[in-house]
Amino acid sequence: MVVSMIQVVFELPEATSLKEKRQTLRSLKDRLIRKYKVSVAEIDLQDSLSFCHIGAAYVTNSREIGERVMQRVADFVEDTIPGRVHNIAVHSERF
Repeated sequence: MVVSMIQVVFELPEATSLKEKRQTLRSLKDRLIRKYKVSVAEIDLQDSLSFCHIGAAYVTNSREIGERVMQRVADFVEDTIPGRVHNIAVHSERF
């Protein structure tokens, strides 16, 4: 079993409230879950108004497939969010 994970830190400079930030995040998380069948959570920076840190995981039997899905997730996030991506990290582990 291989678990592929991604962490993305991005900025939402136009967010004027935590409520607006959370609405944007909820929309992004829901679309990632529907489109790529990944598990997604906000893992840090919950109280920051303009920065977000999310993580996603995908379980498969192949490292290549998992990392390909994570790359598609990264591309989707970069193309979708109305802000700027600061950091993306992809990692896979075999169990």
